[in-house]
Amino acid sequence: MPEPRAITAFAWIATHPWLYPLLEALHVIGIALLLGSLAVLELRVWGFGAALPVAPLARLALPLTLAGFGLAAGTGLTMFISQPGELLANRVFAVKMALLMLAGLNAASFHARGGLQSLDRVARAQTLISLGLWGAVIICGRWIAYS
Repeated sequence: MPEPRAITAFAWIATHPWLYPLLEALHVIGIALLLGSLAVLELRVWGFGAALPVAPLARLALPLTLAGFGLAAGTGLTMFISQPGELLANRVFAVKMALLMLAGLNAASFHARGGLQSLDRVARAQTLISLGLWGAVIICGRWIAYS
């Protein structure tokens, strides 16, 4: 017999006819903003689009990246509070959260060491790690629905 689901004050969010699907759509838009702007900047770190100066590109891309992250985090948190017990018991969710933390630490390290100014091998390696981590976060996010 399955265990009874914990009822939270926000459980209605998950069953609302249009709110939860709207949150999911906004979550995807946030991810697209985050990853799209990040990928453009990280490709520039690798030397693609060398005619584009890094500093102005970063001034355009990084606010979009942060806005995308904010939208994805806000909608993700709202979806989480609708079913925290289920998600906390889900191993894939735990992996996704760990990957998010690693992606954040990688970004903090990249900027703290001046990766956009140095454009060195370490910066390029960190951009590969970044795209790999964000790709894994997205895969885990989709996998949660099937685990």
